Amino acid sequence: MDPALRPIVVFDSGYGGLSVLKELTRELPGEDFVFFGDSANAPYGPRTTEQIRRLTMDNLAALDREFSFKAAVIACNTATSAAIEDLRARYAPRPIIGIEPALKLAADRHPGGRILVLATQTTLREEKFAQLAAHVGRGCTVYTRACPELVEFVERMELDGPRVEAYLADLLAAYPAGLDAIVLGCTHFPFVAPTLARLAGPDTELLDGAAGTARQTRRRLFEQGLLRPTPSGRLIFRSSSADPQVLARARTLFETP
Repeated sequence: MDPALRPIVVFDSGYGGLSVLKELTRELPGEDFVFFGDSANAPYGPRTTEQIRRLTMDNLAALDREFSFKAAVIACNTATSAAIEDLRARYAPRPIIGIEPALKLAADRHPGGRILVLATQTTLREEKFAQLAAHVGRGCTVYTRACPELVEFVERMELDGPRVEAYLADLLAAYPAGLDAIVLGCTHFPFVAPTLARLAGPDTELLDGAAGTARQTRRRLFEQGLLRPTPSGRLIFRSSSADPQVLARARTLFETP
């Protein structure tokens, strides 16, 4: 088979990567995508780096055996932090695109500003984030907060309502009013962005890395001659969970505006 006709795998620890899949299908509407959520092992954030690396490597290997993918998007900040270099070494020269908190974008848009980065424990503890913050966060006041509860809200499909609002209100109360930007450093978090934006106020910009990841995926496919020559647009949803409701929820979340 022509490699350009093969699908792109989009991997996440659960539902969060669907926010990236949305951007990918906008950027590359003719491509075939396989979304895989490792919901049986979610959340990844509290796990050790080695556990996350092994789960990511094993899941991608199984997906490659089944689909022989032409590229993979690791639509999970936590898995990117733990496994991206090993994945690129294993699957070279195929494009393996990771995602990282959009701190550079926030610093570029708000020089000297006050920026809050919301992410998982693993993303914030890894050297990859420390290097990013040291490199692009100079001159800004950067606050960080691990939010494992937000991942659990999304995995339960609890995207708004009094409990989510109370959690986010308490979270914001710990930081100075008038933040310039909030970086959504986990792909689950865009699903609660409407409530967070309302609570943070109109002068606080919410930023995530999904659109940039989609553009980078297009660039890499173009550079390697892997853009699909004939449009298809097929979407396949897979999960490690045996619960059929998990896939039904994934499709619902993907279709959520």
